Amino acid sequence: MTTSTRGVKTPAVLVLEDGRIFRGRAYGAVGETFGEAVFSTGMTGYQETLTDPSYHRQVVVMTAPHVGNTGVNDEDPESGRIWVSGYVVRDPARVHSNWRAQRSLDEELRNQGVVGISGVDTRALTRHLRERGAMRVGIFSGNALPDEGTMLAEVRQAAEMKGADLSAQVATKEAYVVPAIGTKKFTVAAVDLGIKGMTPHRMAERGIEVHVLPATATAEDVYAVNPDGVFFSNGPGDPATADHPVSVMQEVLKRKTPLFGICFGNQILGRALGFGTYKLKYGHRGINQPVQDRTTGKVEVTAHNHGFAVDAPLDKVSETPYGRAEVSHVCLNDQVVEGLQLLDQPAFSVQYHPEAAAGPHDAAYLFDRFVSLMEAERA
Repeated sequence: MTTSTRGVKTPAVLVLEDGRIFRGRAYGAVGETFGEAVFSTGMTGYQETLTDPSYHRQVVVMTAPHVGNTGVNDEDPESGRIWVSGYVVRDPARVHSNWRAQRSLDEELRNQGVVGISGVDTRALTRHLRERGAMRVGIFSGNALPDEGTMLAEVRQAAEMKGADLSAQVATKEAYVVPAIGTKKFTVAAVDLGIKGMTPHRMAERGIEVHVLPATATAEDVYAVNPDGVFFSNGPGDPATADHPVSVMQEVLKRKTPLFGICFGNQILGRALGFGTYKLKYGHRGINQPVQDRTTGKVEVTAHNHGFAVDAPLDKVSETPYGRAEVSHVCLNDQVVEGLQLLDQPAFSVQYHPEAAAGPHDAAYLFDRFVSLMEAERA
């Protein structure tokens, strides 16, 4: 429940499911909202973060103290709307300043009914989430706030992220095409599990015509576009619930079509190969995560947004129903699996975001690697 009343000095309360309470001021829409409390370490790119469908049903805490400095424009969103359930900042910009800005972040949040809170000690909140783990949270604002016991009870009744099947809620309902830029070289079927707009654009830049398909697409739908390669996107929710995308990917693996997956797509590949998945304590979210490409030894600074990971052995090649597989990328902070590749057919995936929106461009080569697989298959 939200209203569009401007909440500059309106009281607001953030309540975690373990009973910890933070008080501040309303930011964005006034009302109440619930979700999973997570933190993002990005110093910039808040507009891309807000519009990333992978953040569906999550309340994002920004570790950067100043947010909103550059305002909002209509060019940088990664989807057609803001997907976060709530937004937590310490010091919102009182005045935005950027030659591309069209309105303030506060105004955009209010326009889209996103409940937020400001004036919160986000450093203390982030430390709490690191120690206790991501958990359910509620933000309440307005002049008639419930008592603390009522707010806590409502938070504990909210749905958990574990076991949540969300990709179909954020994916396109109808297929659409992103044309190749310049000469068309390949056709790719992209299964939308929560795709960001920059992802098909990065492929289009490389001469790929991208057919973006709904999360409910079948293998027949995928091959109806006569693809040279198949792509599985990022997305929200628990990969343990994604039985349909897993079955579609297994059909792609059976046909040995060049395959690329990112984020949720990496977890889908893990499951398709027979590996398990698990929920991370507090996840990886931000644009400064160090990852090593074990195939080259190179270390990349990468953009992440994931709360689940693949449970695959780091120290050996695994036998799967589709040939040998190995972990190709690993996070240097905590040794979490950040990429998989098959050794006997053209298929690979990474857990992070090589489209770099927002974020560093160290991993852009992965789109070229996908092109190389399709070139080799055609040859």
